Amino acid sequence: MSVLALAGARYQYAGATDWAIDGISMEIAAGEVVGVCGANDAGKSTLCLVAAGLAPGSIGGRLEGSVLIGGTASRELTPYAAAERCGILFQNASTQLTGTTTTVWEEIAFGPRNLGLGLAAIVERVEWAMGLAQVGHLVDRQPDRLSGGQAQLVALASVIAMRPAVLVLDEPTSQLDPAGTRLIGQTLAALARDSGTALLIVEHKTDLLDELCQRVAVVNRGRLVLEGPATTVLEDSRLEEWGVEAPSRVRLAAAVRARGLDPQTVLGAGPER
Repeated sequence: MSVLALAGARYQYAGATDWAIDGISMEIAAGEVVGVCGANDAGKSTLCLVAAGLAPGSIGGRLEGSVLIGGTASRELTPYAAAERCGILFQNASTQLTGTTTTVWEEIAFGPRNLGLGLAAIVERVEWAMGLAQVGHLVDRQPDRLSGGQAQLVALASVIAMRPAVLVLDEPTSQLDPAGTRLIGQTLAALARDSGTALLIVEHKTDLLDELCQRVAVVNRGRLVLEGPATTVLEDSRLEEWGVEAPSRVRLAAAVRARGLDPQTVLGAGPER
């Protein structure tokens, strides 16, 4: 059963005349990891806001079609109820940290506390989220004294401590170095595998999508122009036309092929799915 389902979703920002996304349909099941890529201004961030129930719920605008989060239409959910079902992580952690806590532990506990959970449940969630995001060594640090990579991991831990059924991520590694990107990737893979959380990841680093996702969708000018198994989509020759750089394994295979060699022989088999 799908935990997130969009059917013909069209969204228009307040005061705008054009549709920021136009007729997007997709479904994501529990534990499934779906990637989204596309050029700048293709509508990817708007898709995140719509999928998480923030648009139009918190920011207004006009939504047509349907968006179901956990089987309930996003229009029928209050922003608080939507946040319980679907978490969202933005690319800039500084916009997501509360600014009201003095330690990383308190920052991660902020969401569970607002759910009205008992102390034991809060502690269990915080410890679980810190372990998954590998931020236990930061427990006593001040949130505003973290590096960019550390802050993003703490923001991720804060979101997953709420244990949403769906997590939407908008360019979660855009400000991270390769080491930080690997940590985010490891955390997300473990989250989907161990907790059954459904993940919708908007990301321009197609190597990360290649490693993590079962399916990938390409958005162009607000429309879904391609969707399918990750390997098939990320090897499609039209990616460059849509402003998407193919993953490094695909580019390397093309370079080997251009020299008249067989990529299968030189590079071996591609990623397993």
